[in-house]
Amino acid sequence: MAFIRAFMNGIVLLFNLIVTGSIIAFTAYAAGTTIMMNEPNKGEVYIPEPIEIDKRVDVEYFLIDPHKYEQEFCMAQNIYFEASIDNKAGMAGVADVVLNRVKDSRYPNTVCEVVYQAVMKESWKTRQYPDLPESERIYYPKRHQCQFSWYCDGKSDDIPLGSENWVKAQMVAWEMMHNNTLRGISDGATHYHATYVKPNWRKDVGMTLVGRIGSHIFYRWN
Repeated sequence: MAFIRAFMNGIVLLFNLIVTGSIIAFTAYAAGTTIMMNEPNKGEVYIPEPIEIDKRVDVEYFLIDPHKYEQEFCMAQNIYFEASIDNKAGMAGVADVVLNRVKDSRYPNTVCEVVYQAVMKESWKTRQYPDLPESERIYYPKRHQCQFSWYCDGKSDDIPLGSENWVKAQMVAWEMMHNNTLRGISDGATHYHATYVKPNWRKDVGMTLVGRIGSHIFYRWN
């Protein structure tokens, strides 16, 4: 009888653990998204579910007058090419890194300069003319030698202007730069990479793992 009683108590305890664990898991899911990294005791970060962005950006206005909103346009480009498959939290994480770099003295101090930072090479179209003024020379980023891969991956940078993802990218860019919506979501991160790659720089001295938001893993360069 003692054995049966102990066995039944064990079953009850196991059932309670399962139920409790399910409740905790459901509560975490309902409240937000808890991101766990593979590395033990590192990179656990709580990311709240992104709030809905009510402000509507006039998409055509960005396109008609890109000089007036040049910095916002650069940000929207980077969000679109780096995180178009993500939800607004993922897009905001990418934008947050750009803004963190703008404030960091180790990087350029404008959004466009941060986004387009790269090792540049002069085009053969102008290189053959030694007397051509500098203002007329054509430069392009060297392949795979830029801060954000889309800018120098050799692929087309054309954007389907009417696409839903492009509209979302512009909305998030505007909100992050003007209304501070989700600003700080990356917890000061200056770097990130896609979840399916493992770049060597992530092991550099001073690089601290922050956590994962959407399809990217974020790091802070101390």
